[in-house]
Amino acid sequence: MNANLQVSSSQYNDKGNLLLRLEEAQHRLGYLSEQTMGELAESLGISVSEVYGVATFYSFLSTRPQGKYVLRVCKGLPCCLKDSHMVISAIEAAIGIRPGDTTPDGKFSLELTNCIGACDSAPAMLVNSELHVGLTSRRISRILKTYE
Repeated sequence: MNANLQVSSSQYNDKGNLLLRLEEAQHRLGYLSEQTMGELAESLGISVSEVYGVATFYSFLSTRPQGKYVLRVCKGLPCCLKDSHMVISAIEAAIGIRPGDTTPDGKFSLELTNCIGACDSAPAMLVNSELHVGLTSRRISRILKTYE
């Protein structure tokens, strides 16, 4: 085997733990700051760019502060065909923010993601990890009020 392709088991285990460690850091701190990613890279013996690449690849990780409630709406084709645009518009009207924004009071963030795993029940959204399906504008308004 080529020596350049060999990876020590401890290095593999550290890289294998990167996603788990990123999730833990975000849970503890609310988001992944540059400082946090730098410290994690150093502790795992990998580059900051590797850590940043993983942190920005997964839609459930964030490199900026998020609201207490993160609203996620799928931007995939199946959900678009089932009126996910209505969901986005209803959320924008109800709380006054656009995708990628957080309300000034820090209560809500609105994010678009590739899939929330609810294609068969679309239109749908996640509020943190709670799934809401079969949405209408009226239902979205009622749901958001329960988080206030």
